[in-house]
Order: sequence, then structure tokens, then C-alpha cells
Amino acid sequence: MSGPNQVADKVLQGSALVKLFTFSISLAVVPISSYFLSLKYVWVENTTASALTAVFAANLVLVAYVIVSVQEESKARATTTTVETKKTQ
Repeated sequence: MSGPNQVADKVLQGSALVKLFTFSISLAVVPISSYFLSLKYVWVENTTASALTAVFAANLVLVAYVIVSVQEESKARATTTTVETKKTQ
């Protein structure tokens, strides 16, 4: 029989996998699309500038993933601390 903590852990793990999958797809799609879009509309046939745009876009996706992960971890710690505080009272 699973308790409320086990159910909450499974939900958090599921949401973490969804976020990981979303960022993985974004890491593939965003740089490629930014390369070709900037090559055609922004830098007009300048492949070096378009490649730098794609690299910048990939780094933005990675930074966003790190920020979301840190926020998720801090929420999990706050929840764990609250549960432990209630248990000790």
C-alpha cells in the first residue's frame, strides 16, 4: 500500500521526466530552427553569424533547464522541511 509521500514522489518524478523530455526536444529544435531562420531572415547568407545564433540559443535552453531544476529542487526541500517540522510537533 502506498502512502501519501510515495504518491507525491511518483508525481514529482513524472513531472521531472516531462520537463526533461521537453527540454531535450527544445535543445534539438531551438538551435536548428534559429540557425535556419537567422540564416534566411536576419544575417542573410552569413553562416558564421547564424551558427553563433544557434549556439546562443542552445545555451539559453540549457540555462533555462538549470534554472527550472534549481527551482524544483528548492520547492522539494521546502516541502520536505515542512513535512518533517509537522512530524516533530
